Amino acid sequence: MRVVICGAEGQLGMELLDVYREAGHEVMGFDLDLDITDYQLVMERIPKLEPDLLVNSAAHVNADEAETNPELSYRVNFTGTQNLTLAALKIGCPLIFISSDYVFDGLKGSPYSEFDAPNPQGVYGKAKLAAERYVSTLQRYYIFRTQWIFGKYGKRNFVKSILRNAREKGFLRVVTDEVGTPTYARDLAEIIYRVSLSGKFGLYHATNQGICSRFDFAKEIIEVAGMKNIPVEPIDYSELNLPCPRPPYSPLDNMNLRLQGFPPSRHYREPLGEYIRWLLEESGEF
Repeated sequence: MRVVICGAEGQLGMELLDVYREAGHEVMGFDLDLDITDYQLVMERIPKLEPDLLVNSAAHVNADEAETNPELSYRVNFTGTQNLTLAALKIGCPLIFISSDYVFDGLKGSPYSEFDAPNPQGVYGKAKLAAERYVSTLQRYYIFRTQWIFGKYGKRNFVKSILRNAREKGFLRVVTDEVGTPTYARDLAEIIYRVSLSGKFGLYHATNQGICSRFDFAKEIIEVAGMKNIPVEPIDYSELNLPCPRPPYSPLDNMNLRLQGFPPSRHYREPLGEYIRWLLEESGEF
């Protein structure tokens, strides 16, 4: 199978490259070298590659910047996805789109399944939902909603930020009223890979197992890293004065994966331990 991945230099994109290549597929990756917001460029370059599967893991993920510069978020997250959808339609191949828990308002009080109605509160979530709806006009598509990704690739993620701040500042202040599920990028890539080979098109929630607040996750991170002496102060999200409203409680129930017979993912603590050991022992970052 020939796979084309856009956003191939991100946390998830790099893992997808690895997973498909390791399985013996022909994979081509693009990042800033292919501006997905340029319709003419996308329609000129992508069809020539004749992919059997097109993946859009490219995104503008800065939710706070999206509030102050909404056009940028809509251009990348919606228009870029629209262009790739049209390319997939022209080629006749399936499209994978990566979406977010930000399509929900976080007020349900229990995990969201694929059958719950979205209600995004910020620009980022609105752009992602609009893109989902456009992608779903295809006959063959996979939409994966996920959240709180951490992994070996990319410059920033929550785990790296917590470890860096703990080391540099000697203390942490972390919100208690933002609850979700940490998701290991490699595990997510493997879920996407399995589903993409199945032909079971549709919408999926795809995360690791387990639920925690940002505060509890931060405490787990420093404990696993052997930094138990670092104090962690609980704060409310409102104290940060950030532009984008986060969904306060948005764990994703991977119901459709269960319904379609896919194996359950690991609890997030298992890959978290693996990842922090890798950071401490192999990468030399910390």
